[in-house]
Amino acid sequence: MKEIYTSTIPLRWGDMDQIGHVNNTVYFRCFEQARVEWIDLFPAKQDNNPAYVVIVHTECSFLKELKAPGSVEIKVFAGEMGRSSLVQHYEMRRTDAPDVLVATGSAKMVWVDPATGRSTPIPDRFKAGL
Repeated sequence: MKEIYTSTIPLRWGDMDQIGHVNNTVYFRCFEQARVEWIDLFPAKQDNNPAYVVIVHTECSFLKELKAPGSVEIKVFAGEMGRSSLVQHYEMRRTDAPDVLVATGSAKMVWVDPATGRSTPIPDRFKAGL
């Protein structure tokens, strides 16, 4: 797999649940934030293709407990690519313990034509970055 992006995301006190650790939904939000930042690197004006991304499957393996404060680094990797889909894989580590893998995950993205609401080939601007 090819690493295509890295994001650093702060953990907030409000991310923790009543047990005192970062709630599992926050892991998905961190993956989402990294994914959106990557998508934003390729604005539609680059190839005049207004296709947008929807997520059709996502998953996370929770390997270590997280507590705030602190921040995590999300590494994004390009996985399997189809005509209209791309699977991204994610690795999450605390920035103060970069050798410790906290979570792994993935998301299958499908590009959609806004005029039809149906899948459409991955726009050239993304293919060039892969």
